[in-house]
Amino acid sequence: MIRPAQFGIGVAAAFAAVIMWGAQLPVAKAAYLTVDPYTLTAIRYALASIVLLGVLALREGPAAFACGPRPARLAVAGVLGMTGSPLLVFVGLAYTLPEHAVIIIALQPSMIAMVQWWLHGRRPPNFTIGAIVVAFCGVVLVVVGHGFKPGEAKLIGDLLVLSGVLCWIGYNLMLDGFPGFGVLRFTTLSCFFGALGTCVGAAVALLIGAAHIPDTSALIRVTPHLLFLAIPGVVLPLLLWNYGNARIGALNSMLLLNLMPIETYLIRYLQGARFSWQEWTGAAMVVGALVANSIYQRMQAAPRAAVKSP
Repeated sequence: MIRPAQFGIGVAAAFAAVIMWGAQLPVAKAAYLTVDPYTLTAIRYALASIVLLGVLALREGPAAFACGPRPARLAVAGVLGMTGSPLLVFVGLAYTLPEHAVIIIALQPSMIAMVQWWLHGRRPPNFTIGAIVVAFCGVVLVVVGHGFKPGEAKLIGDLLVLSGVLCWIGYNLMLDGFPGFGVLRFTTLSCFFGALGTCVGAAVALLIGAAHIPDTSALIRVTPHLLFLAIPGVVLPLLLWNYGNARIGALNSMLLLNLMPIETYLIRYLQGARFSWQEWTGAAMVVGALVANSIYQRMQAAPRAAVKSP
């Protein structure tokens, strides 16, 4: 049984991770004034990979660097989750708005439930299906609420972000294929392959003129953004999330994760962004549906936990 003190520390750790994740989209959007999304993502994941490799070496030793019996599958997982997902999300962010992107990202638990239903026949409860429908309607309202002007590519950006979220879902589903790996080991090794993939992607973008090498002054200006996106954006929230999740449980963690869109909207408001009533309503529908479903799942899990108790 988890003691109240441990539960409180777990909540604090998971909450800190959510706060860091919620800030990364506005920070990245601001960095695009100086550096393109391809270069930004490549540098971000290269730095995060180096730090994670060091943490893994300290915690588990050199033996943890072995890729196991399926190195090709591990590489595919890394490219899917740590190359495809961040590149699509951050390139999409260059065309859309952080508040749109975070609402689409917030749909991840709903999309995982739908994918599991499709792949494994695990039909969600009727309440969950209703919450998913409300959340998807809210996303549509957010996407169309800002309006479209001739020549804008906001919808393309939203679709790229959605594609990135689907890549991330695929990456998480592949975690089950590595039962002998801890979360830190799987994440570190897949992040290493993903960092290689983002560097290749940035090189290709550079060759076709979609990316550019920033000069020294530009790198100096964007260094705080890069450090934030690499350390508080990847490494620290990953470690804090895993630590907190182990102490408060997945249902409590998912409830806290629903705070991420609220934080992003607040940061964007403080940055000067103003939202239409459709965006406010759509965001409230998404967050409200996800919070309601999280509470419903906790209520459903409580009787089962009571039955198992001696």
